Amino acid sequence: MDMGIAGKKALVCASSKGLGRGCAEALAAEGVALVLNARTEGPLQTTAEEIRARFGVEVTAVAADITSEEGRAKVLAAAGDVDILVTNAGGPPPGMWSDWDRDDFIKALDANMLTPIALMKALLPQMMEKGWGRVVNITSQSVKSPIAVLGLSNSARAGLTGYVAGTSRQVAGKGVTINNLLPGIHATDRAIALDNAVVQQQGISMEDAIAQRAATIPAGRYGTSAEFGAMCAFLCSQHAGFIVGQNVLLDGGAVNATL
Repeated sequence: MDMGIAGKKALVCASSKGLGRGCAEALAAEGVALVLNARTEGPLQTTAEEIRARFGVEVTAVAADITSEEGRAKVLAAAGDVDILVTNAGGPPPGMWSDWDRDDFIKALDANMLTPIALMKALLPQMMEKGWGRVVNITSQSVKSPIAVLGLSNSARAGLTGYVAGTSRQVAGKGVTINNLLPGIHATDRAIALDNAVVQQQGISMEDAIAQRAATIPAGRYGTSAEFGAMCAFLCSQHAGFIVGQNVLLDGGAVNATL
């Protein structure tokens, strides 16, 4: 299927690895020029070079902390006029309700709610003026089915979901769509970190921790960044103009819900 987005330009956050990289590669495969962002210069430049070589698209790499005002200003200045925004930031650490104080919640909100909102506020006007734009926010399955040990993530990402629900319907008439992708467990560094938490809590091997968590997924396995990226590319395509304010689960069936 031709996605109809060749020649477009996308800003993809936290894209040196994991789900962000999967989204970047899927967009590059469709001929989309990229502005990639991550905190660490080395891995980001390596990813940029590999995507340029593989897909032959223009790639700009901007190392910066997207959750800070200074970092966002640097990235937005380098990005310029973009057609597609993919927001993404690492999730806050796991724990229990008694572990967290106000500062922990502020950090989670800054990274997983306020940063995507700030990026949307900066880029939506130019998309609306052009009459076309796509925003995809990478959130979590926890906004539909909360995960007890991820209370910080549950809270911040649910707040972003509420913001998108209203905002997406205000900009849809200008040809701009905003949707959220809700990953379940995927084979990324984030999964490894959570697997390690299971290892420490239960005193089991990494292999047993992975098997235990995979058993909670009807598909019987972790997802891949490539299949996640493919869904992102579709939501950014010309075919997704009538998909507005939706929360699309990619969880292998882990969330047991009718709707």
